[in-house]
Amino acid sequence: MKNIVSKIFVFALAILVVVSATGCGSTATETSAVAPADTAIEQAAVIPVRDGPGGSSTFASVAPTHADLAYATVSAAQKLDIYLPMTGPGPFPLVIMVHGGGFMFGDKADGGGLIGVDALLAAGYAVASINYRLSGEAQYPAQINDAKAAVRFLRANAGEYNLNPEKFGAWGASAGGNLVSLLGTTCGVAELEGAELGNADQSSCVQAVVDWFGPIDFLKMQEQLTDAGCSASTEDASSPESKLIGAPIQTVPEKVALTNPMNYITADDAPFLIENGTADCNIPPIQNKNLAGALSAVLGADQVTYVSLEGAGHGGGQFETTENLAQVIAFLDKYLK
Repeated sequence: MKNIVSKIFVFALAILVVVSATGCGSTATETSAVAPADTAIEQAAVIPVRDGPGGSSTFASVAPTHADLAYATVSAAQKLDIYLPMTGPGPFPLVIMVHGGGFMFGDKADGGGLIGVDALLAAGYAVASINYRLSGEAQYPAQINDAKAAVRFLRANAGEYNLNPEKFGAWGASAGGNLVSLLGTTCGVAELEGAELGNADQSSCVQAVVDWFGPIDFLKMQEQLTDAGCSASTEDASSPESKLIGAPIQTVPEKVALTNPMNYITADDAPFLIENGTADCNIPPIQNKNLAGALSAVLGADQVTYVSLEGAGHGGGQFETTENLAQVIAFLDKYLK
């Protein structure tokens, strides 16, 4: 069982690609990447803006093999879709995909900032895309409770769906990046488990994490955005961060601490691949750089890869290139195959 080590978390604001650039240095194994010249680098949002839903049109070109499976029964939101490869006998390693949307919107059907289902299927992975209770329905920790309940459901039913229960990875964008980072660092943390949601005898651990520009330390986010010349507000009562917590975040630091993956890091955590864009004005790049550094200090630099995409914003074309998706799959192959 892990204990909380620090104090804060800066929360995931899943939103629009913005143009102000912030520099990003090296912490763990770092790659600084620029999209190829012939790639259309879109500074249009892959993640939804604050006042409306959105998502990538390239999330998946195929229908789920199993759709709308209920992994718990407290809320209609507690459902997931499973995509299985067309070839291969299985059991398949699984990648659990967690959509973004500021914890206010988003859906498993479009991934909310994620792409790559087709590439994962072609590489021999099963995919489970999950919904979770949004902040308009339930406050934190309902969201991580749901993510963990989904993992336990999938592990409990691995035989039925031809999944390898020993090889579960998690990949999330923005708000989803926060949740998968918590999955990777809070294995065995009872206060976040939500065991009452079902399959309490199963583990909610994952064996690899891909975090795309997730919020990490809510309480430092406003300062970091201001330092970067960005205008987003994270501390007023109407911000996505405060809506998630149920109060202006600076007034309840103890509760906010429960959202910060860095407060739970121990040596048995999952390996991480962390990516962000240097021009992200929704989640300042220093958030992900600091997470990579904290993980690297405990797990070792060989277990943590940090990728800084030069000029990229909060999602967009540079994350979607064939080269970048190949890098994600190569990381997953290392730990799930």
